[in-house]
Amino acid sequence: MKGYIHSIESFGTVDGPGVRFVVFFQGCPMRCLYCHNPDTWTVGAGMQMSADEVLAKMLRNIDFYKTGGLTATGGEPLLQLEFLTELFSLAKDRGIHTCLDTSGITFSEGKTEAFDRLLSVTDLVMLDIKHIDDKKHKELTGHSNKTVLNFARYLNRRGVKMRVRQVLLPEYTDTEEQLLALGDFLSDFDNLEKIEILPYHTLGRAKYENMGIDYPLKDVVQMTDSDARRALKIIESKMK
Repeated sequence: MKGYIHSIESFGTVDGPGVRFVVFFQGCPMRCLYCHNPDTWTVGAGMQMSADEVLAKMLRNIDFYKTGGLTATGGEPLLQLEFLTELFSLAKDRGIHTCLDTSGITFSEGKTEAFDRLLSVTDLVMLDIKHIDDKKHKELTGHSNKTVLNFARYLNRRGVKMRVRQVLLPEYTDTEEQLLALGDFLSDFDNLEKIEILPYHTLGRAKYENMGIDYPLKDVVQMTDSDARRALKIIESKMK
């Protein structure tokens, strides 16, 4: 079996605990307004690699990853569920910590056996909850958030460690109403390890220009670390 890989980063420090070997999967069904990797959208593009080939690249410098491990991100790794499961299985055979960075958008209650197999070899899931309100989630990504929230509940039932991530975007996710609702939703999760609020930035704008794609948020100002800390406090106020 071969997967479609966009790129590989050999020294990631923001994609899970410790130093990570980060594999960017090709293909994504969502079109988030703030996406900074539009070059990962197209399904069936990128490099074709086997799970053994991907892991072999990591093993060349395995000592670098003693404090970290392997992270699958994208794009959307769950689009290639079977390949992802094989890659994580090989990693776990080597005692490597595995982390999945996902939107959960492709989760299906009817495919829990396949997801169970994946989670049996997954140490941590970093779940991107784009917006807690379904209508706003559709405006922001083009999709409902129902499968995302169901995936979060499924991870909790399975006892899989979870970190929740959300981009702080002006007029979308920075409202007190949204932040309080997110905190209320997360207050009952026993598997929640951490909440990460990521301030919106425009670093991906150049990619859009190079690809001839209109950047949808060209007039939106960037947010700061201070904004993110304020937002996190609001979320946490509902979780005490």
